[in-house]
Amino acid sequence: MGKLRSGVVRKFLSPLVFTLFASLVMAQTPTQISLDQAINLALAHSHTLKAARTQIQQNQAQEITASLRPNPVLAWDALFVPTFSPQNFTSNNLSTNQQFDIGASYLIERGGKRHRRTDAAVDATAVTRYQVSDSERTLVFNVAQQFINAQLAQSVLEFAVKDLKSFEETVTISEDRYRAGDISEGDLLKIQLQLLQFQTDVSSAEVAKVQALASLRQLLGFDAVAADYEVEGELAYQPLVVNLDDLRLRALKSRPDLLAATEGVKAAQSQIALAKANGKVDLTAGLSYSHVADQSSLSASFSIPMPVFDRNQGEIARTRYVLTQSQENAEAASDAVLTDVRNNYEGFSTNKKILQLYLSGYLKKAQDSRDISEYAYKRGAASLLAFLDAERSYRSTQLAYRQALANYLVSVEQLKEAVGTRVLP
Repeated sequence: MGKLRSGVVRKFLSPLVFTLFASLVMAQTPTQISLDQAINLALAHSHTLKAARTQIQQNQAQEITASLRPNPVLAWDALFVPTFSPQNFTSNNLSTNQQFDIGASYLIERGGKRHRRTDAAVDATAVTRYQVSDSERTLVFNVAQQFINAQLAQSVLEFAVKDLKSFEETVTISEDRYRAGDISEGDLLKIQLQLLQFQTDVSSAEVAKVQALASLRQLLGFDAVAADYEVEGELAYQPLVVNLDDLRLRALKSRPDLLAATEGVKAAQSQIALAKANGKVDLTAGLSYSHVADQSSLSASFSIPMPVFDRNQGEIARTRYVLTQSQENAEAASDAVLTDVRNNYEGFSTNKKILQLYLSGYLKKAQDSRDISEYAYKRGAASLLAFLDAERSYRSTQLAYRQALANYLVSVEQLKEAVGTRVLP
């Protein structure tokens, strides 16, 4: 019995232990995601975008409603029923004195109303599709921008840690020089106090990285990535040569908000056609059977309103104004697209020039200045003030370069958003 219980326990614990071990292994290996993966995750898991996509499904349901035909009407009545004279409930009385009517009628729509309703609903769905695509465009840019912010935070953290280690070595050397009598106690205290700035930079960079990853995770969906995920890749300069005229042409063809406004003109035209169709009066046709005083008969009926006063004039006029409004909105959207492209192109060009200034030699000059000052200070050939000044200049230059690189990459993403495509011409 003991062996049996032991076997059962081992059989039960084996999968549990394996699961726990797998969980520990996964916990120790942070998930790495690239920019393309982040964008795909956001498009698949964003609750805001999912809510927007339901508008397409709602419009498709309205297409079904618009294409439905009127229901036929069935009517039945019984007259002169001897409810308060039960003794008259006889077959002879029912046959000779009572009246029964049963009939069916159907509304015949004129003017192609059903066809016009369907066209209007389909056009409304097309507008909604472009509007949802525009929401996707905005989400993609937000994800790319936040991804770059996370890369920037990671880069700044790595630089701060590296700089702290380098300065700690300088502090150690300064302590040795103080004990040897090469520097004063005041200089040593200044060096030790300067270490606080480096330690503070590391702590601030750690917080900035956590916040950047948390903001990115919100866009991706908290269930889409692990809690300890990391962004893949480093900040790197990616040369890009684009032509403003090509960007404008592509934007006019690709921007979903402009396409939505253009489709809105077509949808307004469909509404005008529907309003005119609704101005046509409908015909109601019916057929009924009647039994009156032992006589049976069939009768047919037709009814149609006389369009003397109401010919749907107000709705026709309103939809014409809606068409004018839609046309003006489309022109305004076109102007906005061209303005966005121009502004973002200029921002991209400016950020590119600033970044190229750093890459043209200023980074190396700041590095060389710091290295020379550090080398001279450690050997007593330079003052503490000169070394600390070179260290501050180097650190500020490195941080400014990383920010300039991030600004350049963000401006590239802004240009893609302005054009409306991830592949620039």
